[in-house]
Amino acid sequence: MLELTGLNWLAILVATLVGFALGGIWYGPIFGDAWLAALGKTADQIQPSATPFVISFFTSLVTAIVLAMFISALNISTLGGGVTIGLLVGIGFIATAMASDSAFGDTGLKLWLIQSGYRVLYSVLMGAILAVWR
Repeated sequence: MLELTGLNWLAILVATLVGFALGGIWYGPIFGDAWLAALGKTADQIQPSATPFVISFFTSLVTAIVLAMFISALNISTLGGGVTIGLLVGIGFIATAMASDSAFGDTGLKLWLIQSGYRVLYSVLMGAILAVWR
């Protein structure tokens, strides 16, 4: 049974913050220009709003909680195990669902690679943190 009571909430918070911070780097200096180009927008066309940041933080938190539950249920306690479960979740659930959305939304391969690449990497980082910090 998956339970919330035995989870390390400090590790979940740190994993959430790492995933959220990665987004700032990923969509900033690493892939910011490519992401905007794939969206067909310029930086001037993006309206400043706190809403996407709040939603992004919340989705990172949910991902970290679910990964922590999987890691606990599977009794994973090594870096390699955490990386593996993060990779499996990132590719098997997140990237595949995003591929389907991308296909129906006709948003293109480049945008899918940028966005799903971020989610896969943050799942791997979260899995690593949550597995070794139990």
